[in-house]
Amino acid sequence: MIELVVADDQSLIRMALRTLIADEPDLRLAAEATDGEQAWRLIREIGPDVALLDIRMPGIDGLEVLRRISRDSNLDATRVVMMTTFEIDSYIFDALSNGAAGFVMKDTDPAEILKAVRLAAAGDSLLSPDVTRKVIDAYAEGKTGTARPHPRLGELTERELEILRWVATGLTNDEIGRHLYISPATVRTHVGRLLSKLESRDRAGLVAIAYRSGLEIPEP
Repeated sequence: MIELVVADDQSLIRMALRTLIADEPDLRLAAEATDGEQAWRLIREIGPDVALLDIRMPGIDGLEVLRRISRDSNLDATRVVMMTTFEIDSYIFDALSNGAAGFVMKDTDPAEILKAVRLAAAGDSLLSPDVTRKVIDAYAEGKTGTARPHPRLGELTERELEILRWVATGLTNDEIGRHLYISPATVRTHVGRLLSKLESRDRAGLVAIAYRSGLEIPEP
């Protein structure tokens, strides 16, 4: 059973998520919050498997709640999926850099939100196709600012660098394996090494590292 805390200041959004979660036998809504402070308090008390956080909320916003979660060692097992109606570059990169396991638009298909929750709970991550495209476009147009290569990038093998570039496209292990003619298990092994070497909490963090380091990202 995956336990969730949902935080959004819009009652209609909370109701829609409540209904969505109630229909899933493997999900349980532990609590709802209407603002950032309440969300932070509930998350500390409950320690949910996944927190679904709106970016813009009264008081502290979802990004600040995410930062607090990432700094609290008692919440290492809590994964965060960010929700927003705004596709703003700084939000995307800030969320990924602070350990978000997923970033979905509120108007996305409900199945995509459920997929993001389940992947996050399993230790994986998901960027919606719209968000992935936004990140790639921002990079291509030079909107992400001056490249800041990760200090441990030089420790990676050529194959690991190649896998890191493909991870940044948002493709799954299966899809990356098909592009490189290697097995998904081999991709998964390389991703595990990347997470360790680059000290990234999850796959979404690798995406942020790749873009911030100025790596050339292949076209899926």
